[in-house]
Amino acid sequence: MDLPAVAVSQTPEAKFREYLASRPKSQRFTDQQRDMVQYIFSQHHHFDADRLIDDMKRAGFRVSRATVYRTLSKLVDAGLLRRLELGARTFYEHDYGYPQHEHLHCDQCGKMIEFQSPAIEATVREVCREHQFQAAGHTFVIRGICAECNRSRTMKRRLDLI
Repeated sequence: MDLPAVAVSQTPEAKFREYLASRPKSQRFTDQQRDMVQYIFSQHHHFDADRLIDDMKRAGFRVSRATVYRTLSKLVDAGLLRRLELGARTFYEHDYGYPQHEHLHCDQCGKMIEFQSPAIEATVREVCREHQFQAAGHTFVIRGICAECNRSRTMKRRLDLI
């Protein structure tokens, strides 16, 4: 499901520059950081740091592993990316300019399916109201097996019976 973009007042690059300038010790915006922000926001998919490094190098960018990890952390702090912890792996996705949504994660092939649910959003609001809790965001991931992997498992079982 492709989710609609949310209108934003700044580009991701401008928002990140503003974040860096607002830090107690103002930090400079490097060429590698610019390349990362532009690359990450030129497409939409879930990724981990290793995939980002490999993809950017394949695309001809020079990136250091340390800079990628530091910048990903800053992009999360700046509200541009959301961090998803799935077992031992950490994935990232756009947060800025993208609506609140939930995930289905296939444990077999790793596919991530995004969906929106007004019922889940209403439940989160109600639970927060009940506990007088100010939510800053949430992540909801349902783990299981996707339709394609389920079909191939069923087909394999049938073939095993022959």
